Amino acid sequence: MKRSASWLLLALAVLSGLAAAILPRALPGLIPGWLGSALFVLALVLAFSSLMRWQLPDSCDSASPGLRRRYTRELMLAMGAYVLILFASVWLLRHIEAPALRALVALLPVPPIALALRAIVRFIRDSDEMQQRIELEAVCIATGFVSLLYLAGGFLQTAKVIDVPAAAALIWLFPLVCLTYGLAKAVVSRRYR
Repeated sequence: MKRSASWLLLALAVLSGLAAAILPRALPGLIPGWLGSALFVLALVLAFSSLMRWQLPDSCDSASPGLRRRYTRELMLAMGAYVLILFASVWLLRHIEAPALRALVALLPVPPIALALRAIVRFIRDSDEMQQRIELEAVCIATGFVSLLYLAGGFLQTAKVIDVPAAAALIWLFPLVCLTYGLAKAVVSRRYR
């Protein structure tokens, strides 16, 4: 039952991601840009939910139920605030011209991410030693992999093989680390079962 729900969420995530990539290009005048972005965010949320549900009884977390509830509550509140503030920020940036105000509005999504990081650090700090070891290995793998990926991209960019806009490269760094961390945590935790 749990696995079938995970597969369903993953399938919906893939469909949402495909819709986010294809619909704005296939129907350029009919699909507003914000809808493509919303579909992409939905795809990320569904993929994350699928990964979270896919954990077996001896899951990645050896944390107490109370600690997991606190972590989930804090993280989901922070990420919900992030999504809402991100959309508000993007909308406001279309209507603001003053550079100082644009900088302030552009940075509005950063505090909710800082709160999410705080929730993660609190979870790791309050976990037992085994959970801390799993988290440490997953973070090391994720940061090492993403750093290597960005280094390779930098070399390819310098050689003029690819041309990735700096804004895209910078804004996707943190989500890529988070995604890689989640995958690494699932793999690392299997070794300790």
